[in-house]
Amino acid sequence: MARARTNVKVYLSARGRIEKVGNTLRWLVLAAAGLATIGCDRATKHAATILLAGEPDRSYFADTVRLGYTENTGGFLSLGADLPRPARTAVFTIATGFALLVLLALAVRDRFAGLSGVGLVLFVAGGASNWIDRVLSGSVVDFLNVGIGPLRTGVFNVADVAIMAGAGLVALGIARREPPPRTPEAPTHSTP
Repeated sequence: MARARTNVKVYLSARGRIEKVGNTLRWLVLAAAGLATIGCDRATKHAATILLAGEPDRSYFADTVRLGYTENTGGFLSLGADLPRPARTAVFTIATGFALLVLLALAVRDRFAGLSGVGLVLFVAGGASNWIDRVLSGSVVDFLNVGIGPLRTGVFNVADVAIMAGAGLVALGIARREPPPRTPEAPTHSTP
């Protein structure tokens, strides 16, 4: 009997260590994905600044992809670009920085995993990379535009792709979660 208890304790101890290693590995992979996203975005923005600034737009694949340098002082699709500088700073730098910190805290606290975890990392990393641009220069470098004929996207960058992909993965992860089991309600007795 004592030997069985010892075996159970050893099993549980080993299982706990394996779970800790798995959690550490998961966080390392997510951190690497976040850093890689920021690195790719920073590198492509640097290349766009060097190769595209002051040059005419370049068109590829029968005008499906256009590359052209733009500095966006607003948000998504340049919304808010006409706001006074102090208002843009308040909204796009201070409020966005705070929102990114809240999302990061939620990720750590709720231990997001699977699609939602990857999605949240992409979302925060893309937002953080654009936020870095705003802190350093007051604007974000955008350079990509895709479409067919007159149906085109706005001008965007790699961070924007990460944000949209992240939002999609979070939504997919939430949609795929099974709802919590319902607890049966106590029967009610009604009198005739």
